[in-house]
Amino acid sequence: MGIFDFLSKQFVDVIDWVDEPGVLAIRYPMQDREIQNGAQLTVRSGQTAMFYNEGVLADAFLPGLHTLETANLPVLTSLLNWDKGFSAPFKSDVYFFSQKEQTGLKWGTQQPITVRDKEFGPLRVRAFGSYSFRVEDVAVFAVKMMGSLDRLTTTDLEPQLRAAIATALATGLGGGEIAFLDLAANQAALSEQLRAAVEPAFAQWGLTCTSFFVESLSLPEDVQAMLDKSSSMRVVGDLDRFVRFQSAQAIETAAGQSGGVAGAGAGAAAGFAIGQQMAAGMTGAPAAAAPGGGGGEDACAQIEKLHKLLTVGAISQAEFDAKKAELLGRIR
Repeated sequence: MGIFDFLSKQFVDVIDWVDEPGVLAIRYPMQDREIQNGAQLTVRSGQTAMFYNEGVLADAFLPGLHTLETANLPVLTSLLNWDKGFSAPFKSDVYFFSQKEQTGLKWGTQQPITVRDKEFGPLRVRAFGSYSFRVEDVAVFAVKMMGSLDRLTTTDLEPQLRAAIATALATGLGGGEIAFLDLAANQAALSEQLRAAVEPAFAQWGLTCTSFFVESLSLPEDVQAMLDKSSSMRVVGDLDRFVRFQSAQAIETAAGQSGGVAGAGAGAAAGFAIGQQMAAGMTGAPAAAAPGGGGGEDACAQIEKLHKLLTVGAISQAEFDAKKAELLGRIR
């Protein structure tokens, strides 16, 4: 290598960096070389370049092609007391920061976190999902996260970010304003609520949480089993609603089989009879006879039994009124 080749390698006249997947920031490798006055700096889309003098932030450059000279290095010029005609090579640390969104990152609770629920009280919840972020405030990120490192990646930050997310989950879910079951049923709303809880932690490091998704939200198996048992007891315990539900099913079946208005009337009678029989079976009382069976019954008796059908919800008010008018017409 000739002397001129050796000298040319002591100066940097082109500075640029091509983004690498998962890399958030690098210190440009100078290897004790100096930057040539008038060197070309290329800052690509989604990047910010910063010049430092002895650890102090000097000048920042946004995307574009820049010629490095005293005119566009005002802070560095002031720090180094350059005059306007300064043209000699100079030393400076140059850092590139990527502000592109970092996607496809996973979060999850290694251990269940305890939250206070408005319906069930304290609950231990597990949750898993994905999130993305990007560098928002480069100056804050440079000081608090990059420091004097040569390189910083998402892998380096993930443990710290996941810890912040776990803490934010307790804050986001711990208020107890929305019941757990309502949150679990609307994961889009829950995701947005938790993203808002995570954002302050990210912001203190110069980051912003661009998306946050809850993909799984669950309770410990023993707690879920108790909730299932409690739900079953509440359903079985409401005998009146249970009987009405069975009656409605019987009416629909009978009407479908018989067809027409007559089928609807037969279905109503069948539903009432089935409901009374089921209630009698549960309570030990004898079942009442179905209405509308005998041609010898007078109109008043039929109206009374139709009213019972209306009371238990086996027929509608409109159906009752129509049948009542018909029976009263016979009396006249």
